[in-house]
Formats: sequence, C-alpha cells, structure tokens
Amino acid sequence: MDEHILETLEILRVRVRVVDDLPDDRDGEYLHRRRIIRLRAGMARRLHRSVLAHECAHAVFADEPTMFGPRNALQERRADEWAALRLIDIDDYKLAERMHDGHAEAIAVDLDVTVDIVDAFRRILQRFGDTVYVRPRMGAGQWDHLEEVQV
Repeated sequence: MDEHILETLEILRVRVRVVDDLPDDRDGEYLHRRRIIRLRAGMARRLHRSVLAHECAHAVFADEPTMFGPRNALQERRADEWAALRLIDIDDYKLAERMHDGHAEAIAVDLDVTVDIVDAFRRILQRFGDTVYVRPRMGAGQWDHLEEVQV
C-alpha cells in the first residue's frame, strides 16, 4: 500500500475498514463525522489503491455529501485529482503513455490505478506548445512540474 496515503490518514486520525455492506454502486465511502473510510471487500489491488486514495482526499478536505448535485460533483472531481497527484509519478506516466500510445486503460494497468485516476491526471495537465505543465495556476512560475516535449 502507498505509505504516504496511510501516513495522511494516520495524521488525520481516520480509520479504514474493509466491509461487505456497501451499496452496490459504491466501492468506498468516507464518513466524516465518524472519521472512517469504508472500502468494499475483495477489490483488485489497483481498484483498492485508487479508491483508498480517493476517499483519503475526501478526508483531507473534510467532504460531506450534500443535497446539491454540483457541489458533490466538485468534491468527486477534486478527490480524483488529489488521488491522481499522489498515485501517479510524471515520469512513469510519460513512459506508459508512450508505450501504450495514449490508451487510458493500458496506462492505468501499468500505473496500478483505475482509468478514472488516469483521466483525472490528464485533466490536471496543460500543454502549451512544447511544454506540458502539471497543475498550472495563474502567474509566472506557478505550476507543480513542467516537462519539455517534442511536437
């Protein structure tokens, strides 16, 4: 398991439980008031890893479901992007993308994550000419990482 995810959960004092009673449409959930992440029993490694990181993001942001759909959608997108930044190394992604000609499912298998996490990682990349930026923000020099690429 990814140590940095487990360390984050320990710092937040969030417990993880593997259970058999999640709704059919869920592989995991974060219950903020109880400070617990519940994960579906029997998941494949890459699904387990991706869901745990996604639910950890909900804990980091103290997310709670609301009656407002757009707010929930924002929380889900943010959780996937947070998980992607912690589970995917830019150099590993570049190699997998080259090896698999950009095929998301093959890249996900190579990186040991779900396709949703690969898609989230792609959303946070921004390409300008010969440069790809990871999480660009407004202002000069405001990005997490940049890569020069051949066009």
